[in-house]
Amino acid sequence: MAVDEYDVIIVGGGPVGVALAIELGQRGVSCALVERRLSPQPIPKGQNLTNRSVEHFWSWRCVDELRAARVTPRGFATGGVTTYGDLLSDYWYVPEVGDRGEGVREYFFQENERLPQYRTEAVLRARLAQLPAVAALFDWSADRVEVTDDGARVSVSRGGDAGASRVLAGQFLAGCDGGRSLVRERAGIERTGPDLDQRMVLVVFRSRELETTLARFPPSATYRVLKPELEGYWEFFGRIDAEETFFFHAPVPADTRLERLDVRALLAEAAGSAFAPRVEHVGLWDARIKIATRYLQGRVVIAGDAAHQHPPYGGFGLNAGLEDAKNLGWKLAAHVRGWGGPGLLRSYDEERRPIFAETAERMIAGRIEEDRAFLARFDPARDRAAFEEAWRGMASSSGILTVGAYVPHYEGSSAIAGPPGRACGLDTVRSHVARAGHHLSPRTLSDGRNVFEALGDGFTLVALDGDADYVARFEDAARARGVPLTVVRDTAEGHRAAYVARFILVRPDQFVAWAADEPSDEPEAVLRRVAPAA
Repeated sequence: MAVDEYDVIIVGGGPVGVALAIELGQRGVSCALVERRLSPQPIPKGQNLTNRSVEHFWSWRCVDELRAARVTPRGFATGGVTTYGDLLSDYWYVPEVGDRGEGVREYFFQENERLPQYRTEAVLRARLAQLPAVAALFDWSADRVEVTDDGARVSVSRGGDAGASRVLAGQFLAGCDGGRSLVRERAGIERTGPDLDQRMVLVVFRSRELETTLARFPPSATYRVLKPELEGYWEFFGRIDAEETFFFHAPVPADTRLERLDVRALLAEAAGSAFAPRVEHVGLWDARIKIATRYLQGRVVIAGDAAHQHPPYGGFGLNAGLEDAKNLGWKLAAHVRGWGGPGLLRSYDEERRPIFAETAERMIAGRIEEDRAFLARFDPARDRAAFEEAWRGMASSSGILTVGAYVPHYEGSSAIAGPPGRACGLDTVRSHVARAGHHLSPRTLSDGRNVFEALGDGFTLVALDGDADYVARFEDAARARGVPLTVVRDTAEGHRAAYVARFILVRPDQFVAWAADEPSDEPEAVLRRVAPAA
């Protein structure tokens, strides 16, 4: 059987796999994408895209299409409400700390978006179809994976065509194939994580009656119900559109069977009154937190749910997966093109694993435990005054859970030229100062463009009133190493003064690799650190 050869084979064509293929395809890296589903699943999930995630869509040249695909009107509420007991409770709050307000927008080049994941996937697939470097094999399944020191072979077969099969060979194999990843399994990568094992139900329904109940709250997109008997887990209503379509998540007993589940009674209990929903979908899923012990093994890399899994609390899942794709894509391309080596690729694991580990422990499992402890300790029927005081405290601190309320940083990465002794992690403090390992803040250039519009596909040196000879030495060093480098020259005045640093080396994923106010570091040494060839 003939073998089709590519630079990278991607197994799994959900949003993360397609995003990775786009990132690679735009860089001219040949890849094959294998996805067993012919079209995205029409199940609402992954609806909230953060400002940072929408920056990716801008760089993937489909941000206008993404915004056109939304199902709610522009400006529609994206916040959430938390209630105690049910939606008719006297105890409810809107978090005081938002994740998408003015204080967030100024640190990102794009505003956030909200739309069902299947519409996001449609936008990504349409962009993918425009890239000749990518062979998209939808309706094909990966049947067998063989990994060698030099790459991988994947045997695939077509779902709707009995007997149709192919063999794909690639320098690298990327597993974006979900929580039960075949690629992860074949690479021998294990997973760890806290034992949640909570059975959950998902209901998609339509109801105009529910709108009457929700009218008591400020305009919101989600409604979280806390109950003592749920032991920290949530009943959760979310809007799909602005009119009458909702989804609902709730914990259920481990032995729950769909045919025996009274969905309408469950919805009425959470809402606080009976209503007549038009149920369109009911499914069961397991809430668990799992993280791979490593994100790469030889020529195999994993991303998205194949690398990390957790309940859909806080909007972390899809956003984290898209950041995986962005981080991994340019590093794989650098390896294929020869200007980045194994050390650069290893930094993908160094940077992304600690972010999810802290997210899972602190933002998800930690929040479940906090809610459980709160509900066990405080009860308005037992001590109303103590409960109300504690409830007010919940309202003022609850915003830390949301995905936009923290900023990941890579200060501890071996591919970041920053201060020694740091670690990658989460940061709740945003700053316009250009700091090694941190996301670049969008600032206006003197020609009126945003700096993001001037960044190149490779590294970019932003030189603000910088020494011309020093900049030339950077260009020479990059040329000698084959590292793609764009130089943006400007003054350090006005909007750009907030950067503080006069020399800012920006990576292809818009994170600062190195920053300095004086031409003190040797350019060759800086590039060797941030784009290691070995």
